[in-house]
Amino acid sequence: MAKKGKKYLAAEAKVDAAKRYEYLEACQLVKSIAFEKFDASVELAMNLNLDPKKAEQNLRGALVLPHGTGKEKRVVVFAKGEKAKDAVTAGADFVGDDDLIQKIQGGWFDFDVIIATPDMMGPLGKLGRVLGPKGLMPNPKTGTVTQDVAKAVTESKGGKITYRVDKAGNIQVIVGKVSFTPEKLAENVKAVVDLINKLKPSTVKGVYCRNLAISSTMGPGVKLVL
Repeated sequence: MAKKGKKYLAAEAKVDAAKRYEYLEACQLVKSIAFEKFDASVELAMNLNLDPKKAEQNLRGALVLPHGTGKEKRVVVFAKGEKAKDAVTAGADFVGDDDLIQKIQGGWFDFDVIIATPDMMGPLGKLGRVLGPKGLMPNPKTGTVTQDVAKAVTESKGGKITYRVDKAGNIQVIVGKVSFTPEKLAENVKAVVDLINKLKPSTVKGVYCRNLAISSTMGPGVKLVL
């Protein structure tokens, strides 16, 4: 395990490890102890009593945060004809089809989100090996395979995040920036937690959410009330 630096230890000392903080208080604390020299992201981590090997417990999807993420996303859209025009009008950064596939095959990854119309998923299949590991392959569950490309572009630009439970039952997402007000951060946190709680599979027995915490990019975690 990497050695903790002085700034991290100083920040950690201000957190009561035995306490679970209310959302607003936790967000105020994370802001006050953030020591990064840049506008760090604030991340929410959830440890859930889920077995991703079971299809109904393999949670995956997307939501638009009430106050966005604070990060400008570069959006690529694979579409043709009128759908391509819709994507351009909606503000997509890059729109194309075979030309963009070749560009990505050549090693270009200067983007954050890929949106595609259903008819483009066949040609995109050849990029599965490079897009899959990066979490960039479009998927209907996250709303990135759709006929309504304009809506998808607008949502991606406006603070849409995707979530997916990992092998250990964890979900980790960005809920804003340190520069956000505590109130906006707390509302974003609540939106994520409320959604995940609503999605609790009926097959889960016992405690569903085992742990909940937020932190800045490099800072210590602050536990939240469950």
